Amino acid sequence: MEIRPILSALLRNKTGPILVAVQVALSLAILANALHIVAERRAVAQRPSGVVAEEEIFYLQVSELKNQPTFNDMVASQARQRDLLKAVPGVVAVAQTNQAPLSRSGNNTGVSASPNQLKVTTGAAFYVSPDSLIRTWGLKLAEGRDFLPTEVVDLDMNKDAYVTNVVIVTQALAHKLWPDAGGYVGKTLYFGTGKDAEAARVVGVVERLQSTSAEVGERAEMSIIQPIRRVSKPRAMYTVRAEPGQRERVIKEAEDALRKDAGNRVIIRALTFEKDRQDRYRADRGLAWMLVTVSVLLMLVTASGIVGMASLWVTQRRKQIGVRRALGARRVDILRYFIVENVMITSAGVAAGLLGALALNHLLVSTLELARLPAGYLVGGAALFLALGVAAVYGPAWRAASISPATATRGVV
Repeated sequence: MEIRPILSALLRNKTGPILVAVQVALSLAILANALHIVAERRAVAQRPSGVVAEEEIFYLQVSELKNQPTFNDMVASQARQRDLLKAVPGVVAVAQTNQAPLSRSGNNTGVSASPNQLKVTTGAAFYVSPDSLIRTWGLKLAEGRDFLPTEVVDLDMNKDAYVTNVVIVTQALAHKLWPDAGGYVGKTLYFGTGKDAEAARVVGVVERLQSTSAEVGERAEMSIIQPIRRVSKPRAMYTVRAEPGQRERVIKEAEDALRKDAGNRVIIRALTFEKDRQDRYRADRGLAWMLVTVSVLLMLVTASGIVGMASLWVTQRRKQIGVRRALGARRVDILRYFIVENVMITSAGVAAGLLGALALNHLLVSTLELARLPAGYLVGGAALFLALGVAAVYGPAWRAASISPATATRGVV
């Protein structure tokens, strides 16, 4: 079959083919970028936090109803509560902490490789605990060691600052501070810059520990751990690892133990790591579902447009088809004619859509700092719309091929 007669027929009636091609182009440009964004959101939501077996981790925020307890009373109370939690059957490890990864609320600080810098190298989430967060959260040491008991500092938040001589950092933060270093243990980082910057020596490096906000970029991996027991009010937060499958029971028994110890003069709030992860990525999941829905609707609208156009052309060319059939054209010839015609229109739309997808992605990259659109999305999108065009036109084309010559040519002189 020659292409020239088909092209000539399309050029005589340009409005319909142009509208369909434009529809295909817009749909492809939006679809390719939408699916790319969905894949990126999904990858972000599936990033490891650094905490092993998240389904076994929970937190207890404990507030005792006491009137003006002394600093020593609060330290003793925290030690007693930690011992009570450790004694609950099914508890693997307990650590007091100030915040939790992915919780979307917490403390951050600026760190530098040198106090002489004009500005900090990066911001970092900082976790403090007098216990081993490495053991409780299952963090993986890439280099160095955990804190020693003698390195723990009791911090009165009403008077003291978050100052310790030693820290544990994540690999991402260490590489950010010292990109050319072969090892990081023994390096000195500084909180802030200038003459007031506080120095701390790195004694350990963990592979990963996400920040409380779990940002999309590298900032999510910038975290510090300090050996600090933080005391300000009769309030503390404990993170607990339970044995596999025992978390719900352990939560209940842990709450009961703490209430009994405090004579029910205590407020306890239990949270799970899974809940924090779910809340952190709720918006991302919502965006992904919305984009998937929009993509499906675009494809349905595009397919409907192709079907409608092809059906209209079949009706308009009914007598022409009958004449061709009477002159010896086979059903397959009529079917092929409409399919080739549609492929030509769809191909023009796909070509324009690929350029539109690249332009839209450039806009998204420059304004929203998204990643470049991989070629696979363009190739896959082009193939998808070409296949969609063929599938959508097949029904009307088959009906055209099934027209009886005698019926179609009735009334033709």
